[in-house]
Amino acid sequence: MAIARGATVAQLAIAWVLAQGRVHRDIVALVGASRPRSITEAVDAAGLRLTEDDQDAIEQAVPRGAVAGERYSPALLALLDSERTGGRR
Repeated sequence: MAIARGATVAQLAIAWVLAQGRVHRDIVALVGASRPRSITEAVDAAGLRLTEDDQDAIEQAVPRGAVAGERYSPALLALLDSERTGGRR
């Protein structure tokens, strides 16, 4: 789908999150980047508008609830600064 739209998979993912925010008003896309070109790629994603058909196709490919579980294993979670400091700096 991304290739058909002339976009990267990351841009398609960002565009999907932005589309959810336009519908639900309480969702925003927070995008991080480790390279300058990634920032450009993320900004360009803002111009990618997904149609309802696009969003339906994404929903069929990755149904809500299909991806579930903890973000980190307990061992990795213990390594996060937020967990070691209890959210304090």
